[in-house]
Amino acid sequence: MPTASPERLRPRPGLARRFGVPGTPVRRGGEDGQSLVEFALILTPLLFLLLGIIQFGFIFQSYVTLSTAARESARDASIYVYDNNLTQAANDVARNNAARTAFLGAMNGMVKTSPNFATSSSWTTTTSGTTITATNGDLVITYALPTTVTDNDPRAGWRMTVKGTYHQDIIIPLISSFLPRDGNGRLVLSTEVTMVVN
Repeated sequence: MPTASPERLRPRPGLARRFGVPGTPVRRGGEDGQSLVEFALILTPLLFLLLGIIQFGFIFQSYVTLSTAARESARDASIYVYDNNLTQAANDVARNNAARTAFLGAMNGMVKTSPNFATSSSWTTTTSGTTITATNGDLVITYALPTTVTDNDPRAGWRMTVKGTYHQDIIIPLISSFLPRDGNGRLVLSTEVTMVVN
């Protein structure tokens, strides 16, 4: 019976590579370069998506904070205690200032000064029928007398609307081209809350 020579027992290089015989180098050809190109093509949209999620998180946080500030402002102004020693106009200014103080206090870490949010110590008031609008920069307070309520000095029963406008900085430059912006390149967020004056 013939015996097999050591050369015949050794696997051929092509078969060894194909079936993964240990100790045999595996040549991959151009697969390394192909993987690198595929990774580069997928990485760009993934980074863009990640940056969009981060920017949306900042915007959403600002909007929630702004909504909370408007609610706190309207609540504080709605429970303002009318001072009989002051005129109705002076009480309106005091109520508006209480609303402004509550609004600024509830903004937490948001920028409370211009250009993001601007207020001053003076109010501009306009009257149209039974609607009074007091404006102080980015904060607008509107009083409206419902038809079912009798007019009175403390304005009890009037509907009061607090509207705040915030100019949010866009920190991801690439994302800003897809969002509406004001003249200074900031996203305009606004919220309003209506409550009844007690």
